[in-house]
Amino acid sequence: MLKKIGFLGLGTVGKHMAANLTKGNYDLTVYDSDPTVIDDLVKLGASSAANPREVAKGKDVVIYIRPEKERLRPDIYGPDGIFAGIDPGTILIDMGTHSLESTKEMADEAAKHRVMFLDAPVWGTKEHAANGLVTILAGGDPSLVGRCRELFSFFGLNIIHVGGIGDATLMKFVVNLVQAELMEALAESIVFGEKLGFSVDKILEVLDSGGVASPLFHSKGRSIARGDFSRNLALKYVHQQLELVLEKAEMLGLELPGAKVACSVYQQGDKDGRGEEDFSAVVKVLRK
Repeated sequence: MLKKIGFLGLGTVGKHMAANLTKGNYDLTVYDSDPTVIDDLVKLGASSAANPREVAKGKDVVIYIRPEKERLRPDIYGPDGIFAGIDPGTILIDMGTHSLESTKEMADEAAKHRVMFLDAPVWGTKEHAANGLVTILAGGDPSLVGRCRELFSFFGLNIIHVGGIGDATLMKFVVNLVQAELMEALAESIVFGEKLGFSVDKILEVLDSGGVASPLFHSKGRSIARGDFSRNLALKYVHQQLELVLEKAEMLGLELPGAKVACSVYQQGDKDGRGEEDFSAVVKVLRK
């Protein structure tokens, strides 16, 4: 039975995933660079660790959910990183969104330490995470996914096995592409409609009634109408994810013109200092 869980990365989504794990019969230890969010988890019954090495030591499962950043490599490979403390036989689950190269590098390092590895990025917003409704795209040994299903069920609604290690990362690229372009399309539609003299609410009423209706249009459109751009999924991460998509497309010799345009708009939002806002803030770039 999987009992002792280490959890690294208590960001917008990760902190809610960890909070949901405190509802289970787990011995949960958490680590993040933000002491405030650690304190919040400790109040819910988790234990805190001083560094990634400590949070990984002696665990049955270690969950890592951090963005693709070179400065975070010490958290994985440094003297106080995950691999400095993790024991053979532990299940290491990478639930962040990374490049394929980073995912495979972590899997190779895990193998050297005789650690079992799952490539399992999550898909969902802060609300999805808070309500235990994220989607988990799992790549790796199907039997290992099976062993982790009960654990995943505390924060995930859909657990989809998509193939081997690396395949979940690639599928997340597909998801990120669609999500980013949908949001950019909605933002363009709102700005265009506003210029034609329509209110955001009226535009959304029409969009919600027909064949283009979608949960994303409904929820993000209403947030835009209220002027609420508080961070749910950070614009800077959507920008970074689109860059990873375009890097992979270039390697495949594939042109993705829509993705290039969308990426340039998110890039401008990042440059404008909106990276920490929700990715719906892309509408502000177009309203200039």
